Amino acid sequence: MRRIHVIGVGPGDPDQVTLQAVRTMHEVAFFVVSDKSPRGGVPDPLVNARERLLDRLLDTPPVIVTVHDPERERRPERTASVAEYEAVVASWHDARAGAYEEALLSHEGDAGFLVWGDPTFYDSTIRVLEKVRARGRVDFEMEVIPGISSLHVLAARHGIVLHDVGQALHVTTGRRLREAVEQGQDNVAVMLNRTLDLRWLQGWWIWWGANLGTSHEALVSGRVGDVLAEIEFLRERTRAKAGWVMDIYLLRR
Repeated sequence: MRRIHVIGVGPGDPDQVTLQAVRTMHEVAFFVVSDKSPRGGVPDPLVNARERLLDRLLDTPPVIVTVHDPERERRPERTASVAEYEAVVASWHDARAGAYEEALLSHEGDAGFLVWGDPTFYDSTIRVLEKVRARGRVDFEMEVIPGISSLHVLAARHGIVLHDVGQALHVTTGRRLREAVEQGQDNVAVMLNRTLDLRWLQGWWIWWGANLGTSHEALVSGRVGDVLAEIEFLRERTRAKAGWVMDIYLLRR
């Protein structure tokens, strides 16, 4: 039976890829890589980033199977409620499963999927591959290789502990930040941010980072009211220089 390896490769620094991940990369026959660029548009910079990572870590040129990532509904009026958002994501995952299935059926041998950060932490690859398995056309065993997450790197870069002694850490998305604060959470790590809407948290402390582990890494810390303008500026500058931005931050009351 063929094996599918879901490989966590950290936020971007090849030195933060584990020895287990590198060993697994050498064992696969090909890598399936999602291309999120519009058809006929500007190439997806994250495809190139994965290619550079493989060139750095492998001895021979890898076989890369690029799969066009299905477009996802992002209009606010179609994704406003939790139910609407979850329905959109479920539909997107179904479309992704079909694309992955075709890639696996058209190539022989074990496959690798490179996942930024850790595959079990705010990533859909495992869920999508389970959908592929449920379709019944591709029989495989799945192995998950853990990776260093951006949350770990954020704390390390700022030289902080993610929580006070014996206290909780709440991890959520930008979409659900306000909900977490209204529930009384006062130490919150926030991921998957389409925009930054933090002016209502002026007195909180923030430790922010973007494109961690890459040459375009940016870091800011301080009271939200004092540093938000700098964060917004660096966020857009990072997007302009790198072609993409992935940011994460810790908020503390």
